[in-house]
Amino acid sequence: MAIVIGNLKEARHPDTLRAVAAEFISMFVFVFASEGCAISFTNTLTSDGAVMPGGGLISAALSHAFSLFVAVSVSLNISGGHVNPAVTFAAFIGGHITFYRSVLYWIAQLIGSVVALFLLKFATGGLDTSAYALRGGTTPWNAVIFEIMMTFSLVYTVYATTIDPKKGNTEVIAPIAIGFIVGANTLTAGGLYGAVMNPAMAFGQAVDSWKWESHWIYWLGPFVGAAIAALVYETIFLDSQNTYEQLPSEVVEKEYLKEYLIKVEKTHVISITP
Repeated sequence: MAIVIGNLKEARHPDTLRAVAAEFISMFVFVFASEGCAISFTNTLTSDGAVMPGGGLISAALSHAFSLFVAVSVSLNISGGHVNPAVTFAAFIGGHITFYRSVLYWIAQLIGSVVALFLLKFATGGLDTSAYALRGGTTPWNAVIFEIMMTFSLVYTVYATTIDPKKGNTEVIAPIAIGFIVGANTLTAGGLYGAVMNPAMAFGQAVDSWKWESHWIYWLGPFVGAAIAALVYETIFLDSQNTYEQLPSEVVEKEYLKEYLIKVEKTHVISITP
């Protein structure tokens, strides 16, 4: 396990740009569908004018699980299917993504969330999305602990199904497993703390509603939980030898070197041609 900084060449490399675009689109898909469900449910009334009881938490869990399943599926082979700044942070801690690439992922994820929520507001005629907030009788540190535990389970699942080089055919069910653990965690804590596990989603809601109370919880908890999951999996379950795929920075350097050598070879051939 080694943290890699990378280099600025990654920012303009085609593979990096494609991966960043995939993260933006996947985050947009995830937030638009899951938050659209929340808006729809909040504004769906029964015949007597009351909000339908009992189904809000189940609807939220299903929408999060289904939309994340799709978002991870469509980006897994391009960017790794992070769709979450905490997952990207865990991959960085484990040495599977460089710092420069991580920053680009974070920017794409945050923008994707904000764009999705603003388009939802426009498409629904100005209906508001409420920012994540604590329920009565709970303290910020209760929420932090819950976020740590839920994000730990999410990132541990991501490691086991997508990052572990011994995953084998498990990667086929990775999007389903990741969607299921998010849905299960939403059922567990959605009614108490919002069950965020994703700082980008919390950021988009905070920007849309401009409510920043307790917003720090939804960054601290997920990042700590992600770091713990990465350290545990890397230390206990992965081999000590480097069996991972090449880091993006190494791929970039080798591709640039290859292009340079090809140019030199062509120049040499031309110079000796009568």
